[in-house]
Amino acid sequence: MTRAGSGRATAPEQYFTGKVETSGFYSSDAPARIGGATVSFTAGARTAWHTHPLGQTLFIISGSGWVQKEGDAVQTVAAGDVVWIPPHVRHWHGATQGSPMSHFAVAEALDGSVVTWMEKVSDAEYENGLKTE
Repeated sequence: MTRAGSGRATAPEQYFTGKVETSGFYSSDAPARIGGATVSFTAGARTAWHTHPLGQTLFIISGSGWVQKEGDAVQTVAAGDVVWIPPHVRHWHGATQGSPMSHFAVAEALDGSVVTWMEKVSDAEYENGLKTE
């Protein structure tokens, strides 16, 4: 069991833009490969572009956010929404400019790897989301 709010930490600046906090990290014991955490974004904060070898599921807990899969339009998400990102799909997610957002992220590891981080989302790429609000 992982208690709510346990292990609270500031997310690494190299993978996030803005103020982002993580908590409740958990991972399974083998042979299971699943793990996750709660991630809270202040308004305007977001991840860098990244992929997951076995995909990722985001459960939006509160606020309003944006999710973009490379080549697709930015999608607005809100509390109660569930987002599935397929394996190896380059994407980013975070809060809108006007609202914080929290989600519970779940992914499986493949050969010990859960995520491949890439470059940060540019301000121009992020501001594309303004067209969806």
